[in-house]
Amino acid sequence: MIEVQTVNEIEELASYRLLWTSWFPQMPRASFFHTLEWLETYWAHFGGDQQLRALVVRSAGRPIGIVPLCIRTRQHRFGAVRVLGYPLDDWSNWYGPVGSNRAAAMLGAMQYLRHADRDWDVLELRWTSPPWRDGARAGRSMRVVGLSTEQQECQTTSVVDFAGNWTGYLAGRSRKTRHELRRALRRAFEQEDITYIRHRPAPAREGDGDPGWDLFAMCQQVALASWQGSSTTGNTITHDRVRHFLRDAHAVAARLGMVDMNLLLVDGRPAAFIYNYQYQGRLTCLRTGYDESLDQSGLGKALMLRSMQDSFERGDESYDLGPGDSRLARELRTHTETSYQLTHTPLGSWRSQAVRLARWAKRGRRTAQSEIRSPASA
Repeated sequence: MIEVQTVNEIEELASYRLLWTSWFPQMPRASFFHTLEWLETYWAHFGGDQQLRALVVRSAGRPIGIVPLCIRTRQHRFGAVRVLGYPLDDWSNWYGPVGSNRAAAMLGAMQYLRHADRDWDVLELRWTSPPWRDGARAGRSMRVVGLSTEQQECQTTSVVDFAGNWTGYLAGRSRKTRHELRRALRRAFEQEDITYIRHRPAPAREGDGDPGWDLFAMCQQVALASWQGSSTTGNTITHDRVRHFLRDAHAVAARLGMVDMNLLLVDGRPAAFIYNYQYQGRLTCLRTGYDESLDQSGLGKALMLRSMQDSFERGDESYDLGPGDSRLARELRTHTETSYQLTHTPLGSWRSQAVRLARWAKRGRRTAQSEIRSPASA
């Protein structure tokens, strides 16, 4: 028999720490963002205007999974809408339940939401894997229990696969790209005053967990010297809205052995940085930057290439460069991956139906505009 318990307080969720930790390695695409420790840190900084709705699913009295959800209010032109979804808040590209049987846990959670008293207007599960790779079968679970579901692409990220070696990787680039990448590395590292530093501590349980605060401070120093220093919006590493959160998250990630910092120093001065989270050789790029005041171009690109070369030597598995389609991402990636958004809008809620109609109208306008711009329609 399947039973579901709702956990509304982050302190109560902490009582499942041992189970969560044991389930974590089984999670597809597991990363720092899927740990209870990340959620606790995020919630301490941003949970004040949200409501936790974590669903603990049991079978025959034993927990088989947890579906972490929260309710946040979004303002639309027709009023406030309560959205139930994952608590990732666009910090990464993938999310989902943890558990020993994620598919059964998701099915039980959706069945519970189908019949429970509703304190939300829209159910929106973003950052889900493609249907053919979704071990939790989120979309199928929603449809099976009678939650009508719209599926659409959420975001596309560029990925570097570290299979093989650096030489083989370069051989897979076009001749022009291969030449440009080699030239960028040569121009930067032929100088005697260039130093490359990589800090990836082992977990504290293995006697390490060193956060490398001096290196973290260097990353912030470079960020302030880049365009990020004058940015008044977004989530840059030095932005007032998130810098305290990122510092706390850094300490936690270092303790778990999930930090990966890369720095390039010119004559001892921090010139470029790449800040990643990593788990078992799967890297997720969080922020990058380079000092624009230095009279030397290409340092950010050179650091990225040097870190990738080092990852091949270390035997890392993959590198998620993040969403976007910059020229550098196109040059470096070996493939792209797309996450999906699953949306259920209850028929009995006028707010949810208004959101649905607004999205439908917006998609229609984009389609019409693309057809007008298409050469084939001329």
